[in-house]
Amino acid sequence: MVKGIFILHANQVDNVYPQELREILSHRVSFIAPPQTAQEIEDNPSLLNEVDVIFSSWGMVKLDEHILAHAPKLKAVFYGAGSIRYFTTPAMWQRGIRVSSAYHVNGEFVANFTLAQILLSLKGYWSFTRQYREHRQTWQRFPVAGMYHSTVGIISLGAIGVQVARLLQPFDINVIAYDPFWHQDHADRFGTTLVPLDTLFATADVVSLHTPWLPETEGMITGSHMRKMKPHAVFINTARGAVVRENELIAVLMERPDLTALLDVTYPEPPAADSPLFDLPNVILSPHIAGAMNGEIQKMGQLMVDEFLRWQNGDPMQYEITEDSASKLA
Repeated sequence: MVKGIFILHANQVDNVYPQELREILSHRVSFIAPPQTAQEIEDNPSLLNEVDVIFSSWGMVKLDEHILAHAPKLKAVFYGAGSIRYFTTPAMWQRGIRVSSAYHVNGEFVANFTLAQILLSLKGYWSFTRQYREHRQTWQRFPVAGMYHSTVGIISLGAIGVQVARLLQPFDINVIAYDPFWHQDHADRFGTTLVPLDTLFATADVVSLHTPWLPETEGMITGSHMRKMKPHAVFINTARGAVVRENELIAVLMERPDLTALLDVTYPEPPAADSPLFDLPNVILSPHIAGAMNGEIQKMGQLMVDEFLRWQNGDPMQYEITEDSASKLA
């Protein structure tokens, strides 16, 4: 029988892999120990000596050379969450260890959250509700973009950006995108038109950021981009805060009260207690809630159980991540 172990934050075991999922796995996997945290594995890496598979989620141990030296039989990691970047290493890829992630499911929740924000933004919802609360009457009706022939800009057609583009296809909305890694024939599949980043900011009524945080993307979105935005445009960030030059963003939002920023992520996270982001009236902060939460999380565990069964049966995994594809995921 395959030997396995759970490695994740202790408070996520029942959320990601509830008892009914662990029961399914128990007929296929011999678990060599109770669920472990990353720290417990680092303190006692010999627990991995006989392990063939790891079931994980948030709180996975980094698979560096030291840990891998104690896991000579490790063949696959099933990661019931999104980004795998923090625990994967060149040594792991060189060993040929396979990884499957529930990034697609987590991305579904992020994309749905983003769609809701986009549709409300096109109606001027954030500005109108702010005015209504402040003046307690219908105050100033500025022209709204609306949901007919308006323009939404998507930055990066990765796993989540593509899902957002697909969700927008039933609407009479023009969707443009910036992604230097793709050609127009790829964008055509999702009903989008590729444009330069400056053009996207100057053209879109709503800009939605889905760029992964990489050394080359850190600080990619600048104040100059924000200043190009149309009157009453909205900027949405459900990706990573470090992709945006936050001080420059704040400066533009102070200059341009007509703009609105919907920030589910910041850098640092949360912002410093004295950050203007908490006080600017044209900023809506949410505490990184776009991805899977509460009962939604179980869907990611279910996906990893399904992936394990495919792997064990010798079938292709549907959500396997390779070293090359990992670099394109947020």
